[in-house]
Amino acid sequence: MLSSELIGRMIGISRHRLAIDGEGVTTLVAFHGCPLRCKYCLNPHSLSKDTQCIERSVEELIDEVRIDQLYFLATGGGITFGGGEPLLNSAYIKEFCQQCPKEWRISIESSLNVPRKNVEDVLPFVKEWIIDIKDINPEIYKAYSGISNERVIDNLKWIASEHPDLLASISIRLPHIPDYNTDDDRNKSQALLETLGYTNFDRFEYMIR
Repeated sequence: MLSSELIGRMIGISRHRLAIDGEGVTTLVAFHGCPLRCKYCLNPHSLSKDTQCIERSVEELIDEVRIDQLYFLATGGGITFGGGEPLLNSAYIKEFCQQCPKEWRISIESSLNVPRKNVEDVLPFVKEWIIDIKDINPEIYKAYSGISNERVIDNLKWIASEHPDLLASISIRLPHIPDYNTDDDRNKSQALLETLGYTNFDRFEYMIR
């Protein structure tokens, strides 16, 4: 039985995004909360207890984003869950996916630094994954994010081993992070991930002001 009691806490709901968070026209649903404490966090308000959050039940969120259904259907777009870390809300996302129109394309932007069950909850519903690994090197990752990347690596290995058919739908972000990693570090991260079967990489530079 589906629950109607789950409440999502979000820092924003952004409509009419094109070629930013997946295919077609998308609506970004950005959740509050993240296990990482990155030195150059792009959404620090996702961490603050003082942030004024949007609260929606699953049914309320579906009703709110349904306004753009014609755009979703015409362009092959849909909903992208980001944050913060969306997979901290995997039960909510799973229920959303079970209730929303099947034609909506579901994408996830995640660090994968969550328990495996959180990934398993949503795996059958997600059409596109955007994974920001920061850096595969454990020392670089911890220096930058404040925590271990053991869960990230375990989840990447598990997906590659148990769900190789999904690898084509996964894009790995490989940022150059000033003062933390180098192009050589990124090359090493990519080479390791290629041995697991990952083929889609987004290499970019963090622009630090």
